[in-house]
Amino acid sequence: MKPIALNAGRGRTKVCLSAQWIGTDLIVCLFNGQGHLGAVAVADFCHAENRASTSVITRLGHKEDTVACNAAHTLCRKFKKPVCTIAGIHVDDITEEEITEILHNCSVLVEKLSKLIADS
Repeated sequence: MKPIALNAGRGRTKVCLSAQWIGTDLIVCLFNGQGHLGAVAVADFCHAENRASTSVITRLGHKEDTVACNAAHTLCRKFKKPVCTIAGIHVDDITEEEITEILHNCSVLVEKLSKLIADS
């Protein structure tokens, strides 16, 4: 599969997603105009137990762990493949409403990616 690039939202709450298969493993990046390494999550699927397990590493002072974890876990459960998600989203003086919108945009992007992969 070719690399995938998607966007959701606009202005300060715009989020971008890029995805690439590396063999049978999926790497996903969620970021904005000030992208960076905020958190990394790796999810693996246990076929014997029919469940996904996810581990997260978060850089000091960063809060992207939820974004990275949710994306990796959701995609791993859906496709039963290893998934690594890197999240780095920064907005100066962010409001609670903007946080909510960014989280929503991340979920929308993961759902769009899931549909694109399932349809291919």
